[in-house]
Amino acid sequence: MSHPLRSRYAALPKAHLHVHLEAAMRESTLRQWCAEDRIEVPPLVDYPDFAQFLDAYGVLIGLLHTPERVEQLLDEVVADAASQGVVALEYASIPEKAAAFGTAEEALEFILPAAAEAGRRHGVWTGAIVSIDRGAGPDHARDAAHLAARFADRGVVAVGLVNDERDGPVAGAAEAFEIARAAGLGVVPHAGEMAGPEEVRAAVELGVDRIQHGVRAVEDPAVVELLVERGTCLDVCPTSNITLGVYPSLERHPLAALLEAGVRCSIGADDPLLFGVDVVDEYALAEERIRVSPERLVECARTSIEASFAPEEVKRGALARL
Repeated sequence: MSHPLRSRYAALPKAHLHVHLEAAMRESTLRQWCAEDRIEVPPLVDYPDFAQFLDAYGVLIGLLHTPERVEQLLDEVVADAASQGVVALEYASIPEKAAAFGTAEEALEFILPAAAEAGRRHGVWTGAIVSIDRGAGPDHARDAAHLAARFADRGVVAVGLVNDERDGPVAGAAEAFEIARAAGLGVVPHAGEMAGPEEVRAAVELGVDRIQHGVRAVEDPAVVELLVERGTCLDVCPTSNITLGVYPSLERHPLAALLEAGVRCSIGADDPLLFGVDVVDEYALAEERIRVSPERLVECARTSIEASFAPEEVKRGALARL
């Protein structure tokens, strides 16, 4: 989107901590690959329900069936991040889906060095979040955590937990989180999006590092207080919450209330291609429509950098520029 506040927020150094790799694809690339594969372009931005959103996401995954395409995707995603003022990018994926031409291990062996090389080219630090599919059962969760642990010194920085949380409470991944922690990895599950504040509380009590979304904490003042007390960062993606029907409009989004209460928040775009906004748009919309002050948005950028798993020298350099 074109927006008068874009230039201000593109210049703001920030970490992008909540973005799914496949859905950060450029629309032009999507259309080109769909034409090459002779498949229909999926709907963008308009989803009657979460299931149809997941269907569109499935089309993106299906396009990533050659190493050349995955390499192009990574280069374009990192280049776009650089143009958006992102200094540290933590991209999430289920590895075997992000590179559908091998096992999960082979996928990571390909993705991690390609992402790191793209980062060097474009001046962005990159870290991978290995996503656990909460609907795929405990064996998958353990396997994903063990896989992430094997790559802990090669570019994986954390494990996440994705898919509809109404089908899989965060507590079900506790064992997988322990495996990840033992390897020195972070834990950043989705919680408090499709389910309520009880899932945010459960995540905090599991000792997670950050929570992706977490916005429905606002429905329980005691959970908001717990977030403030623990200093847990929420990786908030307002447009995603509107598109998927969590809130009726940006004007009704609780980001401003959470910040006012003292909750630490980073701002992310979640699935830029599918929701029609990038991380710069989200900052601009937060000021214009959620009525978050520019000063608070600078603090969100500061929080994003501090809460990232980037090396200390990357953080120091970015914070100095704030």
